[in-house]
Amino acid sequence: MTAGDFLALHVSTDAPIYRVRFYRLGEELEMVRESVWQPGSLHSAPPHPQGPPAGASPAADWDWPAMEFSIPPDWRTGIYLVQFIEGGPGSEDSAPLLDGSTIEGFEREFFIVRPRRPGEHSRILYKKSTFTRHAYNKSDRRDLERTASLYENPVYLDGSDGGPRGHKISLHRPGGVIDLAYWDAPFIAWLERSGYPVEYCTDLDLHENPELLSAYDLLLSVGHDEYWSQAMRSQVEEFISARGNVAFFSANTCWWRIHPVDQNSAFISDTDHQVGEDYPHLPATDQWWPPMPDGVGVPENSLTGVSFRNGGMWATSDGTWPGDRPRAGYSVQHADHWVYEGTGLRDGSADGVQDHLGAGTPLIGYECDGTAFTYDAEGIAWADGSDGTPDSFLILGIHLLNPTHDDFHHFKLGHWNCVAREPAVTSPRAATMGVYTAGGTVFTAGTTDWPVVCGRETDAAVVRVTRNVLDRLRTRTTADR
Repeated sequence: MTAGDFLALHVSTDAPIYRVRFYRLGEELEMVRESVWQPGSLHSAPPHPQGPPAGASPAADWDWPAMEFSIPPDWRTGIYLVQFIEGGPGSEDSAPLLDGSTIEGFEREFFIVRPRRPGEHSRILYKKSTFTRHAYNKSDRRDLERTASLYENPVYLDGSDGGPRGHKISLHRPGGVIDLAYWDAPFIAWLERSGYPVEYCTDLDLHENPELLSAYDLLLSVGHDEYWSQAMRSQVEEFISARGNVAFFSANTCWWRIHPVDQNSAFISDTDHQVGEDYPHLPATDQWWPPMPDGVGVPENSLTGVSFRNGGMWATSDGTWPGDRPRAGYSVQHADHWVYEGTGLRDGSADGVQDHLGAGTPLIGYECDGTAFTYDAEGIAWADGSDGTPDSFLILGIHLLNPTHDDFHHFKLGHWNCVAREPAVTSPRAATMGVYTAGGTVFTAGTTDWPVVCGRETDAAVVRVTRNVLDRLRTRTTADR
């Protein structure tokens, strides 16, 4: 939505009244508005069609009544957080204001305000990965675990109605805030205090508007950006061909294709997630890299340079994230490249000492992507292009993923997520940072937690590399540059 539009909030509460506070994520979490008290009413969740204990459908529009709020025309572009506050007898009418440490939680939601004229305030566009957020949203509340998502108790459609085959996820469900607090909030705060103005959009904005990217020179993908529609991917590829630049400060990027349906209020994706004890359809046809008819046939590497297929993830022993992991960082290659300018890092070519970017921090993970590679006689890793990575892709940092056993730091190689296709690892796997040019320039961090390390400024070299990427790519290249 743009400033001056109306925001529809769909609310269910057993409190007699409620109000909402609005905050903007920036250098600080800024409270910008508070509503008057609104009458509350309680509404049920739609039942799951297969009736599991969770008792709520992740595929249905929950269809709660809407309360509209006008967005002031002078609100800046940004990501805005909504806090819901219950009132009435026994309620805390004077709830404390949220701050940067309390963004995560229930009774919260977020939305994005775009400028009326794209590119008016910045030529950098920050894409919030909202389709991925919806895939993982369990529709839980503070006192009830519904576990209704793409991963828990999903709903699978066989396509017999003429629509796409796959798991269906509605965008019209409650859920609270998690990923925004972990990846986006620290990075947005860093962008603003570092003097980088950006404009914002959602995945749906990019999917629906083929002209959106024409107003920008640099697109940012941040954190965990797993689910992409064909329209999103095509428009980003055309943007790059037209000398637009992309920085993937993300990983597990573009792993599954999705098909928006129901006037884009839901999506369907044929993935390899279980329904009960069964896999409805293997191999799942909405994975980007496998050849048709068992996949899309367009490897994500051709866009990003890397793939989760050649990476992996760490989790805690109970399967939650972000999980602990090694803190060795990226082994530096080609230290004379502009990406490393001003970092002081070395690649071992001069005196035999090879530095590691982000050493001592959890930079690699919690999920990471890589490319197929080989070593030359001097021990330098080069992308071999066998998995679809562009020929011009230059590996600048690499971290070998070589667990000694399956439970090494609770690590899982990327092939684990597609065992129906690749039952065993057949080549070295490594988290990979790199860059390529194909019209525009594409930088890939190869790890979900780059924006966390940069945003919290826990490694000076990671911060400097981020500055170098933003400074270099914030202006679209011309034919003579």
